[in-house]
Amino acid sequence: MNVSSHGRDDRATDQSQSCPMTGSEIVDRYFLDARSRLLDLAAFLDRLDRSSDGAGRDDYRVRALIEAAKELQAGEVGRARRIQEMLSDPTTEPVEHLTGKGAFGAWDGGAA
Repeated sequence: MNVSSHGRDDRATDQSQSCPMTGSEIVDRYFLDARSRLLDLAAFLDRLDRSSDGAGRDDYRVRALIEAAKELQAGEVGRARRIQEMLSDPTTEPVEHLTGKGAFGAWDGGAA
């Protein structure tokens, strides 16, 4: 540990560090939640595979989710931002007519 002359851990003031927790602390605190969310995603995809019409995987939202999940294997910081951008509508102009009341959770590529 790098301790400054003021008795503080220098890692806490290093601008390249964005999280004051250690890796072990992060795993101890958040692993079970992350595990649960991953299992939820796997169960969702299993339900689609068992669906009566088998058509769920053709939905643009599911395709976007599966594509975004590949980003989890990236070995660089920024996965959450990149996934959010992959699932978000990149357009800046307002739509003239809404096709529904709420958000869909993934961008359809402008098909709607």
